[in-house]
Amino acid sequence: METTSRAVAQAPAAEGGQQVPSARRTVDGYLRAPFPWYGLDEAFTGPRWLMQVGTAADGAVEHGSIGHGDEPSVRGEAGADGEPREKFAVVVTVAAQPSRRSADGTGLLEATTVSSAAWLAGVGLLSFTWPGQMDHSLRDDWLEQQTETAWALADDLDGPDWSTLSLPVDGVPTPFHYRESEFGWVLAGSTQQGVHVGAYGRGMSAYGLGFAQIKDIASYA
Repeated sequence: METTSRAVAQAPAAEGGQQVPSARRTVDGYLRAPFPWYGLDEAFTGPRWLMQVGTAADGAVEHGSIGHGDEPSVRGEAGADGEPREKFAVVVTVAAQPSRRSADGTGLLEATTVSSAAWLAGVGLLSFTWPGQMDHSLRDDWLEQQTETAWALADDLDGPDWSTLSLPVDGVPTPFHYRESEFGWVLAGSTQQGVHVGAYGRGMSAYGLGFAQIKDIASYA
């Protein structure tokens, strides 16, 4: 899970804040998933769009993301004080998996947990973030450092950096782990449908969100 997730989560944005075309996926990958996808519930009436799926070494779909609101660009040096910021929320669905053998049978893959969803959400937010005044040549080093920090935070969901938040999932109040930073917010929890849900965003309050199973992912094509 860790190796695949890191490769997927770090690739969505290019310098200048434009979306990399190859980072987008068609609906085909989503349709191959053996688990339900989640997005914001019907209270959200804005745009919705596919992002990408993450797969295991054998090609099995393990997680994926659905965007809501403004399609984000990298927040960086171009963002001056007072400039309108994008309003978006991205919902990450992660299949709940126990520890299992790797595709080649030589080792064990880590179980997926709420921490997996928290880490994917944290790195997803980082992929659209660039600290002001940072030289472009330093961004890779910064991103690597912050990715490790996001992993450590996700591995300590009961620590002081997280608070708890109750949000509806399929209409049922559900506890989430929640944290904010200067770059946006991240949250993660579990559903009753065998998946973990993470989310990240900025410009859109997390406190008013609700999540629901997507009835027809093909309609996003």
